[in-house]
Amino acid sequence: MSRLTHLGEDGKADMVDVGSKEETVRTAIAEGTVTMKPATLKTILEGNAKKGDVLGAARIAGIMAAKKTSDLIPLCHPLLLTKVTVDIEPDETLPGLRVTTMARVTGKTGVEMEALTAATVSCLTIYDMAKAIDRGMVISGVRLVEKTGGKSDDYRAYA
Repeated sequence: MSRLTHLGEDGKADMVDVGSKEETVRTAIAEGTVTMKPATLKTILEGNAKKGDVLGAARIAGIMAAKKTSDLIPLCHPLLLTKVTVDIEPDETLPGLRVTTMARVTGKTGVEMEALTAATVSCLTIYDMAKAIDRGMVISGVRLVEKTGGKSDDYRAYA
């Protein structure tokens, strides 16, 4: 790639024109983790956090965030998402929670940013809802795991 696609010849920000691209089904999967004290994980899983259902709120927040990605990330195209999922699983080895998100669209541009935004905001919501009992939680490992569809090659992250 000879130049950045979001910069014009004059160096100014430029939203990429995707008008001539072919519409394809595009899917992206992202992940992130929230590491916490074992007691914090237990409190969340038992549904005893003072702010309420941490996992339910984090799922809803992630889905809502994916839908708002173009409002949050400069030069992202607004997309008519066809599906967004947020899965949150406990991981005793962290200890903490592992968040996996998926975003899908039939469109002219990819959904990587939507999946990553969903994962990030889900992790932030977990932190927000449990910070009163554990301010030392760590959000980490937010990354794109897989991307399919579009003109460029499919992508799968290394282990």
